[in-house]
Amino acid sequence: MSEYEGKRVLVVGLGESGKAAVRFFHSRGARVTVADRRSAEELEGATQEFRGLDVEFALGEHSRDVFLSQDLIVPSPGVPWDLSQLNSAREEGIHVAGELETASRELRGRVVGVTGTNGKTTTTSLIGHIFQTAGITTEVGGNIGRPVLDLVGTSTDSTWNVLELSSFQLEAMTSFRCHIAVVLNVTPDHLDRHGTFAGYAAAKANIFAPQQADDVAVLNGDDATCRTFEKVVRGRTIWFSRTRPLAAGICASEGWIWRDGQRVCSTELPIRGRHNLENALAAVGAASAAGVGDETIARGLASFQPVEHRLEFVRRLDDVDYYNDSKATNVDAAIKALESFDRGVWLILGGRDKKSDYTALEPVMHGRVKEALLIGEAAEQIRGQLDAATPLTDCGTLEAAIERAHRHAAAGDAVLLSPACASFDQFENYGHRGREFKRIVNALGESS
Repeated sequence: MSEYEGKRVLVVGLGESGKAAVRFFHSRGARVTVADRRSAEELEGATQEFRGLDVEFALGEHSRDVFLSQDLIVPSPGVPWDLSQLNSAREEGIHVAGELETASRELRGRVVGVTGTNGKTTTTSLIGHIFQTAGITTEVGGNIGRPVLDLVGTSTDSTWNVLELSSFQLEAMTSFRCHIAVVLNVTPDHLDRHGTFAGYAAAKANIFAPQQADDVAVLNGDDATCRTFEKVVRGRTIWFSRTRPLAAGICASEGWIWRDGQRVCSTELPIRGRHNLENALAAVGAASAAGVGDETIARGLASFQPVEHRLEFVRRLDDVDYYNDSKATNVDAAIKALESFDRGVWLILGGRDKKSDYTALEPVMHGRVKEALLIGEAAEQIRGQLDAATPLTDCGTLEAAIERAHRHAAAGDAVLLSPACASFDQFENYGHRGREFKRIVNALGESS
């Protein structure tokens, strides 16, 4: 009999993680209620899966009475951890747990947790690919692909669960153990949620709290905030660096990736950009910590295919290349994408602002960007901060921005969607935005 049998469980938010939570608790005999501020009409597609099941819905508002009539509340990662209704439930002694805490009780095998402001998806996918190349039983999910609660049923004692973990997930984490914790970088992001950079960094550092002495932390030695995390690491630290040689650790030097002074493979990788070299170094650190040999790591790196929406090459048309970097939802990610190009970039910027400082884009835009094409809610704010940096054009929509670039780009140029903003003003999520970019680009005809 499940410990949740007959318990009243409230799932807050019906995104992918929320739906996974509904499936998880319903399969264990819980009395599940879903709360979401969106209306029944807005959630018609999401609720269809649960029609005919004994699942209740409290939609359109967050009723305090609904929250206070539960035995357990599990908010989705996108729901603020300090939501007033959650605080009221805590005051009444109702247990509030994140999805990671819920999964920790039943997820089998070992865990690699990957976090950071940028590069999480690529690095998580790359580690999973290397493990699979090594013949290791591997599940990849978390903040990408399959939610962690969907992995529980297919995990085994021999499984490595390779998970992308966001700051939203980590701030709610207390006991979920990552046997290998990877932190790629920490730069300002999600300040609209965490309030301050210190609060955001503290959420990232939470990944180390449940670790034990025999666990491993893989940290970016080139990142100032990552260096401060060393004092809270409980186990062994593996450092990686793109900028300097390391006698112990993972580094890039003289065109090679090195591990503890031994050559692993060439730095010529199938994923573009200096930031992806950093991601590869982190993946080498995680794989070596899991016992994967250098030869297998090299084969995994060489055979990896780029992740969708991360500097994803879409097509070449009229000798102009089109790249989908929709997952660049903050300024630092857009900077890293731009650094992958020398010149001739038509940069599509904008979306929903996250209290970002867009002036940081100016140095890397200079000499690289022919024109910045502004879309979405943040267009006016971006223009106000970048007006002197490069030519700016207000396009409003993604389609209008692509059409302008298509009309004016010259042979050898690149059209880059790297918005530096969230997508929720005009799209369901960054994936929807990226798919729309590809759809529009692939529908373009050659110029006469």
